[in-house]
Amino acid sequence: MTRAISLHDVSKVHAKGVRAVDHLSLDIAPGEFLVLLGPSGCGKSTVLRMIAGLEHITEGELFLDGGYANDLPPSGRDIAMVFQNFALYPNMTGRDNIGFPLRIEAPGADPAPRVDATARMLGIEDLLDRFPGQLSGGERQRVAMGRAIARHPSAFLMDEPLSNLDAKLRNHLRAEISRLTRELGVTTVYVTHDQAEAMSLGDRVAVLRGGVLQQVDSPRAVYALPRNVFVAAFIGTPRINLLRGLVRAPLDGAMTVSLGKQALRLPEPLCLDHRLLRVQQGREVIVGLRSEAVRIATPAEARPEETHITGLVEHVEFQGHEVLVHFNTGSSPAVVPELEAPRPVPAPPRRHREGGLLGRLRQRAGGPRGGSAAAPDEAADRARPSASPEARVPGDLVVRTTPDFVLRYGMQIPLLVDTAHLYVFDQHGDRISPAPARLPDLEEWEA
Repeated sequence: MTRAISLHDVSKVHAKGVRAVDHLSLDIAPGEFLVLLGPSGCGKSTVLRMIAGLEHITEGELFLDGGYANDLPPSGRDIAMVFQNFALYPNMTGRDNIGFPLRIEAPGADPAPRVDATARMLGIEDLLDRFPGQLSGGERQRVAMGRAIARHPSAFLMDEPLSNLDAKLRNHLRAEISRLTRELGVTTVYVTHDQAEAMSLGDRVAVLRGGVLQQVDSPRAVYALPRNVFVAAFIGTPRINLLRGLVRAPLDGAMTVSLGKQALRLPEPLCLDHRLLRVQQGREVIVGLRSEAVRIATPAEARPEETHITGLVEHVEFQGHEVLVHFNTGSSPAVVPELEAPRPVPAPPRRHREGGLLGRLRQRAGGPRGGSAAAPDEAADRARPSASPEARVPGDLVVRTTPDFVLRYGMQIPLLVDTAHLYVFDQHGDRISPAPARLPDLEEWEA
C-alpha cells in the first residue's frame, strides 16, 4: 500500500526565530515521485525530516492518507528513509543490515526470505555476507536502499542518497532508483540540489528557496515556464542568460527590447505575450534567453519569429557533442543577488499606493512595489562591489551550437534570437512573458 502525503501551511522555526521552512503547502499523490530541489540551506531536508517525524512541526499540519499526523511517532508512520551517508551498522554484514528493521518490527519472524528477495531485486546477493568496510560507496548505498525496500513501507524519503558517489555511479544508481520506485509503486520524496537528478527522476519537481516554495510542476513545465527569475536561473545547464533590458513600444514603430548596444526587435504582428509587454514601456526588465534560443546564422536565414543581433566571440567550450560559445553582445548581465541568493532578502517597506482605478492600473503596469530592480540606477551600480577578474564570466551571452562551427576568439558572428522563447521578468523577478495562464484581476493585484 502506498500513501498520500499532504503538507498544509507548514513552517519550521528554529532557535532565535530562524525559519527553515515558511508556510509550505504541498500535496503528494499516492505512488508519485516528487523531488524537492534547491540550494544548500533552502529547507528541503527539513521538510523531509518533518514528514518522517524526526523534526517537530512548528506551525501547520501534516496529513498521511488524510489522517492528521503531526503527533504521530516516526515508528507509526510506515515510512522508510535513505540517507546521504548510508548509515549502515559497521559491525553487521549486508544481510544483517537489511534484516535489522525487520527483526525490530517482528522479533519472532524470520527475515531471511524478504532479505533474499530484496537482494535479488537489487542484484546484491554477493554482497550479503560482507561488512560495510568491505564495500564500495555504490555497494553500500545499494545495501542501504535494500534495508529501506525490505520493510515494504508506504513511502520512501531519500535525502541526497547519491551525493557522495562519483558521477558515473550516480548516473547508474539514478536509473536504478527510477526503475525500482516505479516497479514498487511507492510514494517517494527525493531531496537533491542536483537539477539533473531532479529533472530525470521526478514526476514533479518542487523548487525551494529560503524555506519558501517557489514552484511545483512537471520537470518540463518548470524548465519551460519558470515562475520567477530564481527558478529560471536554478534550472537548466548551461544557466539561462539573464540580461538587463528596457522595453520600448512607440505607437508608430516596432516594439523592441533594448539590451544596451543592441536591441531585440519583436516580430510583427505581435503575439499576445509580446503585446502584453506594452504596459512595460520605458521600464527596466530582466530578459532571459536559454542557450538553445539563439543560433549562429545570418539575417537572410531568419525565420519569422527570429530577430538578428551580432556577437563577439570571447570564449569557446568544446564539450564533444556540442560547443558552448560565450559572446560579447554589448549587453549588461542582470546580476540580482537579492533574487538569486539561496535565502531571499526582505523587501523594503512598500510605498503608499495611489488610490483609484488609475493607481491600480499603474501598479499593474509594473510600478514600484518594493524589492530590487533588474537594472539598478547608476548610484546602485557604484554601490555594488565589482566582481574580481577571476570570478567574471567571459561574455554576456552563452550559445549552444554544434561542433561544425570553427570559432575563434575575436570573431564577429551573426546571431538569430528566437523571440518565441524569450523570457521577460519584471523588476521583482516575477515572469511577465510568457504571461501566466490567468492574469490576476485588479482586486487580487491590490491584495
